[in-house]
Amino acid sequence: MTTINHQFKDINQYHSLFSADIQKKLEQLRQAIKQAAPQATETISYGMPAFKQNRVLVYYAVYTKHIGFYPTANPIVQFKDELAKYKTSKGAIQFPIDQPLPLTLVKKMVTFRVLEDTKKAKQ
Repeated sequence: MTTINHQFKDINQYHSLFSADIQKKLEQLRQAIKQAAPQATETISYGMPAFKQNRVLVYYAVYTKHIGFYPTANPIVQFKDELAKYKTSKGAIQFPIDQPLPLTLVKKMVTFRVLEDTKKAKQ
């Protein structure tokens, strides 16, 4: 299920569209992001949950067979070995919906994005 054409007022409303098991995964993902980026604010951008510090750090979205995680391109390059078992593209990662989320890896990528974002904001 892609939901980009739908307007959501907040992340809670986005999460509420899905079954309890998917909501649990989304909440785990949300908490991992918040732990790695405690200063980030939650928003909806391009119809997806997003976390923003100076700029958007990461997005995520639910699809039929995966949760798309969008940390931008640099973390995908930086963590390519750890991401080898997932389908990736330039700025996206597909976490299979029927497998546990790699929350430690998510936290590492979000921390990387926070550092990247902070550095860009200082320039």
